[in-house]
Amino acid sequence: MEIFVSLIIAFLLNFKLLVSDSSAQTISLPTNQVVKNEVVLGIPARLKIPKIKVDIALEQVGLTSQGAVDVPKGHSNGAWFNLGPRPGNIGSAVIVGHYGYWKNGTPTVFNNLSKLRKGDKLYIKDEKGIMITFVVRELRTYSPSDNTPEVFESNDGQAHLNLVTCGGVWNNVSKNYSKRLVVFTDKQ
Repeated sequence: MEIFVSLIIAFLLNFKLLVSDSSAQTISLPTNQVVKNEVVLGIPARLKIPKIKVDIALEQVGLTSQGAVDVPKGHSNGAWFNLGPRPGNIGSAVIVGHYGYWKNGTPTVFNNLSKLRKGDKLYIKDEKGIMITFVVRELRTYSPSDNTPEVFESNDGQAHLNLVTCGGVWNNVSKNYSKRLVVFTDKQ
């Protein structure tokens, strides 16, 4: 388990997300308040991806003390990055999940993420039971050292959800995977 947490942390440390002190501040709004003609949705609770049989609980994560996006505590759930928008609201919401196999050989939640294709649907259910549908736009593979602001930012006025995990080949020396996989989706 520690190896996979270390992998994700290493990935996120290397996955150049620049967060200034001012952007790390959060603003609490009632979940039914309208901002710029947009209803602020509830906290995301579940992610469902029928094509790859994913139906997982979501926890919330922020930044680690090193300034990287934190990771889920276990192999069987995902984590919403709560310093970005909530899934369904304008901007790029991000959910991270583990890739590979846990100590006991149990597969992690995003092992089959690479099987998604353009047009596949996934669903976020918020804490109030509201279901939001997203459609896969594209999959991109990155190197751990790539600068990737498009994963965390969007300026097109639309709602996006980006799923992030590791991929590629395991390196026993660096204790890391060689690639990062991001699935970019758009709110339907």
